[in-house]
Amino acid sequence: MMTAANLSTLTPLLIVAAAAVGLLLMAALRRNEGVAAAWTVAALVLAAFAIRWVNASDRQVTPLLIIDDYSLFYFALIFLATAVTAALSYVYWRGQSEPVEEYYILLLCATLGAGVIAASTHFVSFFLGLELLSVSLYALIAYSRRSELGTEAALKYLVLAAGSASFLLFGMALVYAETGTMQFTRIATAIPGVHGVGRTTLSIGLALMTVGLGFKLALVPFHLWTPDVYEGAPAPVAAFIATVSKGAVFALLLRYFSQINIQEYASLDLAFTIIAVASMFCGNLLALLQNNVKRILAYSSIAHLGYLLVAFLSSGPLASVAVAFYLASYFVTSLGAFGVITVLSRAGDEPDTIDDYRGLVWRRPWVAAVFIAMLMSLAGIPLTAGFIGKFYLVAAGANSARWLLVFALVSNSTIGLFYYLRIVRALIDEPDNEQNRATDPPPVDWSGASILAFLTFALIAIGVYPAPLIQWAQRLVSYAMAGTGV
Repeated sequence: MMTAANLSTLTPLLIVAAAAVGLLLMAALRRNEGVAAAWTVAALVLAAFAIRWVNASDRQVTPLLIIDDYSLFYFALIFLATAVTAALSYVYWRGQSEPVEEYYILLLCATLGAGVIAASTHFVSFFLGLELLSVSLYALIAYSRRSELGTEAALKYLVLAAGSASFLLFGMALVYAETGTMQFTRIATAIPGVHGVGRTTLSIGLALMTVGLGFKLALVPFHLWTPDVYEGAPAPVAAFIATVSKGAVFALLLRYFSQINIQEYASLDLAFTIIAVASMFCGNLLALLQNNVKRILAYSSIAHLGYLLVAFLSSGPLASVAVAFYLASYFVTSLGAFGVITVLSRAGDEPDTIDDYRGLVWRRPWVAAVFIAMLMSLAGIPLTAGFIGKFYLVAAGANSARWLLVFALVSNSTIGLFYYLRIVRALIDEPDNEQNRATDPPPVDWSGASILAFLTFALIAIGVYPAPLIQWAQRLVSYAMAGTGV
């Protein structure tokens, strides 16, 4: 039963939902691109600040949602990342003939779905949040009606997402058939009592759910949609998929499987280990063959989700802190990399290939510096957030004696450095005069410059002084993982 206290606890999610409805009404009365973007950013920042006043002592809001410190940590990441995405979207869509108010409504709906996923403790709320997120993404990917690549990418994502949803639903049904519940905590309690044929059915159900979640996270071998969708989607939407969409599902994955203690199930543990190693190697090796920057970032994201599985498969409080810190640093880095692509786009015409960025240091030096900083963070170079994040992943894996995963992470970080340096080399090459005139990037205005400056500051600050974020992760995530909420 919903009470006033529960409504107060749900304030961040209610703000996002109300913002979507309010923007829908505003668009019906008067269209204004700038107002829509400002409304979206303000609502998301307000929702993020509202987290400070939520009394989250493992408060269960009906059997479907729990608003604990773990949920609030991921709420903050999701809302702030989407606020940056909305600001980048204004830079991207400004001046185009297409109406964009509906774009921001879809972005808010997708954010609401991601928040519901992060707070879910029940299959029903998880699936509702997932579908709200997915349906919004279908439209966001294909939002530019002039882009044939966008339409193709949305269709591929629609078909494959529908297939993954069927795997998820069938897996949930099998788990429910053997445990008699859809609530995560009760499933964890009921699993030890399942034996014989029921144990086999339960294992099949968990395997089917792993397939569905693997698709949403773009893990190997469920990754084939990723490069096409990243390439076809508008740059801010690709940034949203790389960060918010995957971050919310990973938060759910961590919450769900920590309940059943994956280390106690050898077959499931082995399956995730194989997926992690395959994702790291396939993501990095396939990225070596690409010349399209967005496809490189797509394959890079596959590898980075494989890195995250190192901490996911480890045990102890260090693992949960490593996941939280790495996700936060990955959010900043990915938003910065796609932010550079966004500010260099002309009316939706994006710089695609590595050659489009050749000589950028000589034409837009500070934008090139931002891009280099983001690429170095993805590679895990010291003094960046990515270095500290990978250090914690290695520490978590070593702490649990996951030496195969640690070796795969370290070796793949070396492989990844090669294709990041390919882009860096193109950035610092000096083009001839004819190429310089033909590919001169557009000027970057104050709004795009402010966003990139903010992301660069966050990247360097986390890399040089990570203590506040680490302490926040330890205080919130470790508490939640050790408590009843997770």
